[in-house]
Amino acid sequence: MTEIHTPRLLLRRWQDDDLAPMADINADPLVMRWIGDGTVLDPDRTAQAIERWEEEWDDEGFGLFAVELLASGELAGFVGLSVPEYLPDALPGIEISWRLGRQYWGQGYASEAAQAVLEFALQDRGLDRVVAIDRPGNKASENVMHKLGMVFERETVHPEFGHELTIHSIDLTEYQA
Repeated sequence: MTEIHTPRLLLRRWQDDDLAPMADINADPLVMRWIGDGTVLDPDRTAQAIERWEEEWDDEGFGLFAVELLASGELAGFVGLSVPEYLPDALPGIEISWRLGRQYWGQGYASEAAQAVLEFALQDRGLDRVVAIDRPGNKASENVMHKLGMVFERETVHPEFGHELTIHSIDLTEYQA
């Protein structure tokens, strides 16, 4: 079982009792406003998403980690790697992404977990390049990308929803934790 420990977090595979707290995160319109078309997800769609995330671990050898706070055991959300099949412009890139509950914003958890995931991508999975995809105006995600050393690569358009997206990237052969 793949786990990563950081000073404040445990990044781990998904467990059955993660569904309710992740469904709460996915039901928050402020959390979801930058994701897809901004639609919140109900518990059934969250369960389907977790199932897909676990399948990606099995298929690709990487995936989205559940992020647990070491101090309390609470599920804060996810950070991890995925194949951005929804955006052919980004392929063959591997995407790093994060989604945390609003109560966990502004505390450095996304950056802490994402740094650990970049090290995992380079050292454990041998990836040489990682991308991050966001919508213009999502300053919080842009700040995390800059902290990771990612640089703006290009603009594109979401093929399904038609809104602008930006692709940032980092060459992991030059990455220094």
